[in-house]
Amino acid sequence: MARRAPGIAARIALASLAVAAIALGVVAVGVLRVGGESFEALMMAAGESAERARAMFDESVTLVFGLALGIAALVALVLAAVFARMLARPLQRLAGAAERVAAGDLTTRVPEDGPAEVRALATAYNTMAGRLEEQEMMRREFVVNAAHEIRTPLTNLQGYLEALRDGVLPPDPATFDSLREEVDRLGRLAASLDVLAGAEGERPRPQAVDLASLVRSAAELAGPALARRSVTLAVTAEDGLWVEARPDELVQVMSNLLQNAIRYTPPGGSVRVAAARTPDGAVVWVKNSGARIPSEDLPRVWERFYRVEKSRDRARGGAGIGLAIVKRLVEDAGGRVGAASDDAWTTFWFQLPART
Repeated sequence: MARRAPGIAARIALASLAVAAIALGVVAVGVLRVGGESFEALMMAAGESAERARAMFDESVTLVFGLALGIAALVALVLAAVFARMLARPLQRLAGAAERVAAGDLTTRVPEDGPAEVRALATAYNTMAGRLEEQEMMRREFVVNAAHEIRTPLTNLQGYLEALRDGVLPPDPATFDSLREEVDRLGRLAASLDVLAGAEGERPRPQAVDLASLVRSAAELAGPALARRSVTLAVTAEDGLWVEARPDELVQVMSNLLQNAIRYTPPGGSVRVAAARTPDGAVVWVKNSGARIPSEDLPRVWERFYRVEKSRDRARGGAGIGLAIVKRLVEDAGGRVGAASDDAWTTFWFQLPART
């Protein structure tokens, strides 16, 4: 059986005692040897014998020094034990908390006290535990929402197949088109989850992209869907706006942003698309009129499956991952995203480094 190594408190106490012993040894040599010889010489000069001088020294200085040495050693031991315990206790709490986190209790936190270095360690631990807890909550929400999105088309497929089997629905092209639509929905969801998971596959290398031309083309493709809802579309794109990115992914970014605008713009509303060069790079804005997004929900619209009004949003047909894909693809291209909302307009934007 392996011997258990001494803890940090015992090591600090032993180290302190060792330092105190060395210091007292040096003092003892100076006092008892050098001081004794000086005392003996002075007493002999005063007429005392060497034996008498040595006896006088031993009776006075040596006895007092021995008592002082014992008291100093005891005080050093007590102080070393106290300070070692003060240092070891928060570290032991950290170790115990880390074990509980490893066992699955992500709510565990530790007091941020003790020396500055230990407080910094406790703060870092609490920050880490908080982020782990947040990530675990997001993971659970992601799994629940993903299961819901997968279950919906599967339920529809099951219903169609049972109706075909029982002869309730005729096996005509319209029925098969409905089946194909649900299968396509599952395929799109699987492809979107691949993007969010960071699956690389055979992704092409980034290349120079005319962002203004791409924005105009995406807006043109979205035009009929907006027209069917009597939504007006205005596009402003600055010429000569080039970025380094994967063209297909930027097309998907624009498509997702425009689909989001189509979904949440009320009939008779407006959508505005703009692209321009700014001091920070090339920026694209997609604005739509309609209901304001509450300020507390705005930072979370980029999360997977997050919906501001969940029942209403599902009814509109969104899977809740379009904006999450936008964020992922834009950040992969070295850019960033943002959103703003007021009573008049909701704006989603992304920025990419512009080519000079």
